[in-house]
Amino acid sequence: MKKNILFVLMMTFAGGMMGQTYEDGFTRSLSDVMRDVEKKFDIRLKYDMDTTGLKVKFADFRIRPYSVEETLTNILAPLDFKPVYQNKNVWKVKIYEYPRRQPADGEKLTAYLTSLCNNKSDWDSRRAMLKKEVRERLGIDPLLAKCSNETPKTTKIRKHDGYTVQNFCLKTFDNYTIRGSIYTPSGKGKHPLIICPIGHFNGGRYNKDLQKRYGTLARMGAICVSYDLWGWGESEDEVGSKAHRTSFAHQMQIVNGLKILDWMIQRKDVDRTRVGVNGGSGGGTQTVLLSVLDDRFTASCPVVSMSSWFDGGCPCESGMPIQLSGGGTCNAELAATFAPKPMMIISDGGDWTSTTPTVEFPFVQRVYGFYDAKDNVQNIHLPNEKHDFGPNKRSGVYKFFAETFQLDATKIDEDKVTIEDEATLRFSAKKFAM
Repeated sequence: MKKNILFVLMMTFAGGMMGQTYEDGFTRSLSDVMRDVEKKFDIRLKYDMDTTGLKVKFADFRIRPYSVEETLTNILAPLDFKPVYQNKNVWKVKIYEYPRRQPADGEKLTAYLTSLCNNKSDWDSRRAMLKKEVRERLGIDPLLAKCSNETPKTTKIRKHDGYTVQNFCLKTFDNYTIRGSIYTPSGKGKHPLIICPIGHFNGGRYNKDLQKRYGTLARMGAICVSYDLWGWGESEDEVGSKAHRTSFAHQMQIVNGLKILDWMIQRKDVDRTRVGVNGGSGGGTQTVLLSVLDDRFTASCPVVSMSSWFDGGCPCESGMPIQLSGGGTCNAELAATFAPKPMMIISDGGDWTSTTPTVEFPFVQRVYGFYDAKDNVQNIHLPNEKHDFGPNKRSGVYKFFAETFQLDATKIDEDKVTIEDEATLRFSAKKFAM
């Protein structure tokens, strides 16, 4: 009886094995293959997606007994999935993310980009090519050509301790508008201008930490302009929230930043020789891109954003193929096009800027060296912090602009900043300035 049971089991197993042939591509269920991989390598797999019904051709031939990473990559690549190491013996199966890579990929890319330029002449040629291609691939010039020249509308000025706040509404084209707030020093005379694109922080431009930054910089002597992400805040009221995760958002956020610059730089109280751009996370991505596209910026400060192995996970940051410029680039190289003008890069240990001190900053500093201006680029790295725009990041911003724009560092006191509610910061026709 035992022999018969053993024979049946052997035949069943053999039947399964014989069922896999060249004619059917040695196809097996992904679930079955991954269970075998877990047993073989003594690992645990987690999933970001439903794998029910998925099959893998030439499944067992994709296994590399000497490498779990190569095995998982071979199995998952045809499905547009990728393995991501988590910790110890845990791997996560994720949908392929074109804007996100691994730190090792950033090291390889920056090494390759380094090999392209050995001197200032090489870099000047590449920088010109990058600036031209990025602009073309982003496709903003046709949109800018359609923009209205109508004078923006502003609300009445609200006075606070050492600064004022005023909301605005600027029309672009096809009845689209940009809405935001202007933080202005109370003192008279010409002031530096800082354009402040925002990232995906909770509350958008109404976020308390961001208001502290705008108010403090204004108290120190700079005019700061905050405005909505496309499809967030008042922009969401106009175009809907779904509009944010689109390639058009990538274009419009940059169009908005440039149109605000066009408008604000004409003010009599703006010093055109001191024009900065500063944002965190997705706002940092915009900071780099704005600095590539407009030479009127004289200082740049991207915060917790600039990386050689992450382009921004939202289509509003990477929806248009600008990273293909120059045969392949990254935000670190795009940031380097700002050389030799002053730049502060703020990074931390808890996100894709964790490699900044060892990978991205040395790369950018090398480019600055072509202009004998290595001291013009700085990095503040906070290894024990995570992805936010917290006090230490803001402190770095204040230090940079105080030194670069000769602001009054004695005015750094966030307790003096009035946190306004969302309703107050929203533009309203009922509050027009007369």
